[in-house]
Amino acid sequence: CSKLILEILKKSPKTKEKEISISEVVPAVQPNLFDISKGQRAFTEAEEAEELLKPLKEPGNPYSKICFSNRSFGRGAALVAGPILASLKDQLTEVDLSDFVAGRVEAEALDVMNIFSEALEGSNLKFLNLSDNALGEKGVRAFGKLLQSQTNLEELYFINDGISQEAARAVSELVPSTEKLKVLHFHNNMTGDEGAVAIAEIVKRSPLLEDFRCSSTRVGSEGGSALCEALGMCSHLKKLDLRDNMFGPEAGLVLSKALSKHEKLTEVYLSYLNLEDEGATAIANALKDSAPSLSVLEMAGNDITQEAAPAIASCIAAKQFLSKLSLGENELMDEGAIQIAKALRGHNHLKEVDMNTNTLRRAGARVLARTVLHKDEFKLLNVNGNFISEEGVDELKDIFKKSPEML
Repeated sequence: CSKLILEILKKSPKTKEKEISISEVVPAVQPNLFDISKGQRAFTEAEEAEELLKPLKEPGNPYSKICFSNRSFGRGAALVAGPILASLKDQLTEVDLSDFVAGRVEAEALDVMNIFSEALEGSNLKFLNLSDNALGEKGVRAFGKLLQSQTNLEELYFINDGISQEAARAVSELVPSTEKLKVLHFHNNMTGDEGAVAIAEIVKRSPLLEDFRCSSTRVGSEGGSALCEALGMCSHLKKLDLRDNMFGPEAGLVLSKALSKHEKLTEVYLSYLNLEDEGATAIANALKDSAPSLSVLEMAGNDITQEAAPAIASCIAAKQFLSKLSLGENELMDEGAIQIAKALRGHNHLKEVDMNTNTLRRAGARVLARTVLHKDEFKLLNVNGNFISEEGVDELKDIFKKSPEML
C-alpha cells in the first residue's frame, strides 16, 4: 500500500511553493490581531524571529491579540520574542501559543516555555491557548508563572497536550482563579480517572462556565462521576462535550442529576460513553424537563436499545428547537426508530438526523424518511450501515428523488 501511494505521489504534478511575505502572514482583517500562524509550518530561529516580530516592536502598535501557532520556536527565537512580549504584556488580552514548540527536543521546548511564561507573567489575559504542545506535567509547570498570574481568564485550552493525571493536578494547582472562566477544553489527552478528579476541582471553581469539553480523555466511571457531579454546580453551562470516554451507566446516572439543573444548555455531545439503556434513559428524562433551547443532541455509540426509545422520544418531543440529532451506532431497531420519528414530526428547525448502524429495516427507515423530507431546513438523513432491503433502498431513493443529496 505504501509503495502504491509513493508511486501516485511521484506521478502527481509538482506545484511551486509560494513564498509568503510578512504582509501575508499578518493580515489586516483584525487590526488588533498579530498572527504568524498562516505561513508555512516551520522551525523559527533568532534571525527569522527578529524579522517576523518587527511589527510588535513599533511604538503604539494596536495589537492586543497574538497568535504564534504553527511556528516552532527554538531557544534563540524565544530569547528574541521574550523581551518583546514583556513590553507588550500590559496591552495583551488574548494569547495563542498552540503548537509553537513542535519537533523540539524536550529540554529546549521547556526552555522556550519558561521564557514565554516569564515574559507574559502578570499580563491580564482573557484568552489563553496552550494546545498541541505535548506539555505533560513538566510543560504545565514550565508555564507556571504565567498561569499563576492570571485572575481574569475567560477561555483556557489544553487540547492534545499529553495531560496525564499528574499534569491535570498541576493545572488545578497552578490556575488559582477560575471565577470568570467561561470556556475550558481538555480534548484528546490521557487524563484518566485521577486526572478527571483534578479537572473536576477546576470545574467546581468555575461557576460561570458556559462551554466545557473533556472528550477523548480515557476517563472511566469513577472520574466521570466526579466530573459530572462538579458540572452540577455550573448553572450557566450552554455547551457540554464529554464524547469518547468510558463513563458507563453509573456515571450516566450522576450526569443525569447534573443535567436536570441546566436550563441554558443548547448543545450536548454524549457519544461513545458506554451509557447503555440505564444511563441513556436517565439522561433523556433529565433533559426532557430542562434545557428548553436544546439544538444539538448526540448520543451515538452507547449500546442503546429500543428499551430506552420511549424516554429518548419523549425528551426529543419536548425540544422544539432541535436541529441535529445523532443516535448512530446503537441498537434502536425499527420500533425505536419509529418512536423517535414520531417525536420529530413537529420540529421545524431540524437539519440533520443520524441513525446509522441501528439494525433498521425498511419500515423504520421509511418512517424516518417521510418524517424529515418536507422540513424546510432539513439537510441530511443518515441511515447507512443498516439492514434495509434492496426494495427498501429503492423506496428511500424514490422518497428523496427531488433532493438525493439529503439521503
